[in-house]
Amino acid sequence: MQSASSEPAPRRGGPPTRHNESPRRVTLLELFFDLVYVVALALISRGLVEQLDWHGAGQALVILAAIWWTWAITTLVTDMYDPERSEIKLLISAVMFGTLLMTTAIPEAFGARGLVFAGTYVAIHLGRGLFLMPAVRRDPQTQRRAARIFIWFVVSAVPWIAGAFVSGNGRLTLWTLALAIDYLGFRLAYPVPGLGVVPEAQRNVTAEHLAERYQLFFIIALGDAILTIGTMFSLERHEAENIGAFSVAFATTLLLWRIYVHKSGELLPLAIATAREPSKFLFTAPYTHLLMVAGVVTTAAGFDLVLHAPEGRTPPAWAAVILGGPALFLLGRSIFEYEVFSRVSLSRPGGLLALLTVAPAVLFLPALFAATAAMLVLAGVAIADARRSHGRPPEAPAPPH
Repeated sequence: MQSASSEPAPRRGGPPTRHNESPRRVTLLELFFDLVYVVALALISRGLVEQLDWHGAGQALVILAAIWWTWAITTLVTDMYDPERSEIKLLISAVMFGTLLMTTAIPEAFGARGLVFAGTYVAIHLGRGLFLMPAVRRDPQTQRRAARIFIWFVVSAVPWIAGAFVSGNGRLTLWTLALAIDYLGFRLAYPVPGLGVVPEAQRNVTAEHLAERYQLFFIIALGDAILTIGTMFSLERHEAENIGAFSVAFATTLLLWRIYVHKSGELLPLAIATAREPSKFLFTAPYTHLLMVAGVVTTAAGFDLVLHAPEGRTPPAWAAVILGGPALFLLGRSIFEYEVFSRVSLSRPGGLLALLTVAPAVLFLPALFAATAAMLVLAGVAIADARRSHGRPPEAPAPPH
């Protein structure tokens, strides 16, 4: 990372939009901002373990999608606006405060603290718009972009707040609807009657910065897995069995990292920079990385189960978590690879098929065997990646099209 003295001075005066002299690397404030999400992801994976059924899984997914969206949109702001400007630093700090408040409400988001969770989420997104629109008033096009985004979040605020005043399936349904509005608005480039969609010219991205932000968040997700391994490990059972579970969990985390960074992860900045339409990554990266992050969070929940598993067979819900986490990751990783190379390695769908194949068998075995099976599948994918690239020149991203 460039030293502070080597970076150009932040531009003063005018709207706080990103300019050529703005830093291309992630700033220290952005790294500080990310720390909140280490706690958030840990609470989500822990909540999944405590309510291990389809209803609990749905709640965990809604909470993860909401937390992820605060990060993704803030990342978009720091990519399109100058993160060294005082106004944007203040905005990032305010969002960090709000995200931390949301995080404290995660354990009871579908209980007594639903209004805190939903109200803070709405306040973050509406507050950002109310802050940016006057800040860019001297740039009408940028102000209209901020207005379009603000209007969509006003619409989604209705089911968010309404959901906080009901319980059970009603809250889950309304919050799912709210998230659908938020995610769909982004994918459609925030169309608004009378204003249209965000113009293509305003969807420019900074390849190095955007790619590094997503890479760093994936590392944060792996931090959740490491945190689970370190805090859940105990020697209450036979020592050899516990150390075996510990080793399998660590190896699985290492393999998730290796599979992510292999080629696609390394070449993401170049792929964005050389694409004819760099904005396509702007519209796809949030979804593919959400899948991969969800896979890692679910895998971390599986570590919790394995490290405290009693003797006997693996319950179906446990098998779904232990095998489903790596499966979600491989699904997201397959789409991610297609973004960069316009093709998918056979090892990805092969890994998914292998996980599906071993699922019935692990129901008759202890949970450690299920975790070992998932680790071996990921090892097979990693080995296939290494063999495919061994002795060959570095593969370039897919040509622009």
